[in-house]
Amino acid sequence: MKAASIRWNGTETAALESAAGFVPIRTVNERLGGAWSLTAEEWLQRGEWDRLRDWYQQGGADRLAELPAIPIEEADLAPLVRRPRKIIGVGMNYREKLEELRGNREGADPVLFAKPDTSLVGPGDPIRLPKQESRVTAEAELAVVIGAACKDADEAEAERAIAGYAASLDMTAADILADNPRYMYRAKSFDTFCGLGSQLVTPDEAPAPEELFVETWLNGTVAHRNSVSKMLYPPSYIVSFVSRVMTLLPGDVILTGTPGSVPISRGDTVECRIVGLRSLSHPVL
Repeated sequence: MKAASIRWNGTETAALESAAGFVPIRTVNERLGGAWSLTAEEWLQRGEWDRLRDWYQQGGADRLAELPAIPIEEADLAPLVRRPRKIIGVGMNYREKLEELRGNREGADPVLFAKPDTSLVGPGDPIRLPKQESRVTAEAELAVVIGAACKDADEAEAERAIAGYAASLDMTAADILADNPRYMYRAKSFDTFCGLGSQLVTPDEAPAPEELFVETWLNGTVAHRNSVSKMLYPPSYIVSFVSRVMTLLPGDVILTGTPGSVPISRGDTVECRIVGLRSLSHPVL
C-alpha cells in the first residue's frame, strides 16, 4: 500500500494511492462507508495503519480503483507527519564511507543524532539557509516511519514495527559541525533542515534492499548513489538498536544515513530520489 499527505480543499489530509492518482481518505469514507481518521499521523498514532493495510490487501485496492482520484501531477503534496515525537538520524551508514568515520569501525554501534520537528518541511517547500552560516550541506536518505510502539525489540520485532519508508533530506550547517563535532545537534536543528516526503510505502511494496538505491541530486545531476544493501546497519537493525535506547512510538521518524552530501547555495534545487518511492525536492533560499 502507498499513502500520502496532500493539501486538498484548504487542509492537509491523508490519501491512498491508486493507479489514477491520490484518493483523499475523506472520499474513501464517504463513498465506501469508512470511518478512517483524516491524516496519516492519526492513522499511525491511533493504531489504524495496520487495519487500513489489511483492508487494502483484502479487496480495498480494487474498490479504491473505482473512486475519483487527484492526478499525481496535480496534487499539492505535504509532509507525511507534522509533529512526530522523535526524529532520529543515523550518521555515516554506508560501507564505502568507513574512511570518513574517524576511528569508528564496521561492527561499532551506530552514531545517532536528533532533529526537532520544527525542522520539518514537505515536498517543494524551500530550504532557508541561516544568515549566520556559510556552508550548509544536504543529504538524501531513506526514512523509516514507525507504525507501532517498540521497546527493547529484536530485529524481527523491529521489522514488524516499521509502517513504511519515505524519502527524506537531512541538512547540516557544516561549518558549525567542522568547528566542533559536539555541536552536531545545533548544526542539524535549524528550521527547514529536515525534508520529509509525502509518500509512505509499506515494506511489502518497496524494492528489495539490493534494488533500493538512494540518490542525492543537485540541480538535476546525481551527486551520490548507493544501495540500501550496502548500509552498515540495515533498517531493522537501526530500529532495534534505537528501541534499546528509547521507546519508539507510532509516527516517529528515523533517517537511516546517506550515500553522500552536497553543499547547497541560494538558487539550488536539491533532491532525494529512491527507487520505488516518489522523489523529494526543495529549492534553496
